Amino acid sequence: MCGIAGLIHKNKTVDIGKELQDMLQALKHRGPDSTGFALYGEGENDSYIMRFKVGENVKEGSSATNEGNEVYDARKAQVDKYLLELGADVVSEEQITPYSFKYIMNYDKDLMEFSKKIESVEMTEILSIGKSLELVKDIGDAGVVSKQYSLDKIRGTHAIGHTRMATESGVDIRSAHPFWGYPFSDVSVVHNGQLTNYWNNRRALENKGMRFMSECDSELIAVYLAEKMRNGVSLEDGMRDSLSELDGVFTYLVATKDSLGMAKDTMAAKPMVLYESDDLVALGSEEIAIRTLLPQEIDTHDPYDGEVKVWQI
Repeated sequence: MCGIAGLIHKNKTVDIGKELQDMLQALKHRGPDSTGFALYGEGENDSYIMRFKVGENVKEGSSATNEGNEVYDARKAQVDKYLLELGADVVSEEQITPYSFKYIMNYDKDLMEFSKKIESVEMTEILSIGKSLELVKDIGDAGVVSKQYSLDKIRGTHAIGHTRMATESGVDIRSAHPFWGYPFSDVSVVHNGQLTNYWNNRRALENKGMRFMSECDSELIAVYLAEKMRNGVSLEDGMRDSLSELDGVFTYLVATKDSLGMAKDTMAAKPMVLYESDDLVALGSEEIAIRTLLPQEIDTHDPYDGEVKVWQI
């Protein structure tokens, strides 16, 4: 079933991590397996923020935990070696969990070649690279993930997120949303629905050199939009193209460093509720998510079938 949510404050920064956490926790019943956040911070930095993982979530007390930590350390050391070879200047690094890291770095070369090199390390995945984006996802509900990664401390202007019920692939971080719009900085996607032409599109995109990290059909949307942008198509035009070129029932949200977008397929089978004012736009699979931000009486509506909308900060 899954739940998606997004919001954008057009004229101010807020505790964006806390607001999205509340929205996603209200949608927990739609997907308790994993939760993901794509948070956009207070303006663009000069340096890149890279969130990456070198393995999967291993439960405390598991016999694999100690052995897993040693493997994680070895993979992280290999990532550091490659960063040095690539000429990346790491300004700071933070270890969030044994398998999850946040690096701030300076880099001025091609992000696709950079990402391919880093992800050549076994089980290593770049979750996001951005100058305002921080993408975090893990096993558990919104409260669990937010606490684990201290997301309530992140301030920003806009965000999208996802609560997942695993139906097409496993319960793991790799299959969780959001998906980064590789190899573009600051682009993320969340999706509710099912794509019926996933494998044909995936093979076509892989033949063009695009990368997939999971077998989750939702990742296709992020890769599809990234390939469009790689060829000079605007984000909004790429979203409009997706309505005819991607088959299935779907509603998805996409965010960039300064915008939030929504697309709904022509059958409009997957729910979306929208609230819009001069200063705030909030969307969710159910109105209960928006009510965490606006408990007072408000006017909401369902976007039309085949509708694409983009809002700017």
